[in-house]
Amino acid sequence: MEKVEELYNDYFHDVYLYIRSLSADEQLAEDITQETFFKALKSVDSFRGDCDIRVWLCQIAKNLLYSHFKKSKRYTGEDIPDTFPDSTASFEDMIADSDQSMEIHRILHTLGEPHKEVFTLRVFGELSFRQIGDIFGRTESWARVTFHRAKLKIIEELEVQK
Repeated sequence: MEKVEELYNDYFHDVYLYIRSLSADEQLAEDITQETFFKALKSVDSFRGDCDIRVWLCQIAKNLLYSHFKKSKRYTGEDIPDTFPDSTASFEDMIADSDQSMEIHRILHTLGEPHKEVFTLRVFGELSFRQIGDIFGRTESWARVTFHRAKLKIIEELEVQK
């Protein structure tokens, strides 16, 4: 039980900020964060340790948030807005469609560095901005800005191709 409290104390703030950035709703972020730790406690035995615990917790939180949106009919699969500051949700929906996925991969292939690598690490590697910044020897803010710019370039190229 002591380890659960330690896990909660160490990561609550990170998970809360992540969900708040996705939902833009402080109360919802708090509720989802609480539910995340409850669910993590119930399924801690399924954590394989092949990723950072923070990534695992944020993934649980993101899934809970999207489930909440679907249940409340606030958003449906394709209706998830592209305005989330650091979300890859719209790209996840696009990647689910194989034709759209190939188009994104083609565009990604033409992107210059570091945009290509930052985007790949974030979307496909599911790394946090802090981890990406560490890889490049840069700040978390640099990773966020670089990812955002890469995402805008991909969206712009997709719109040109329509």
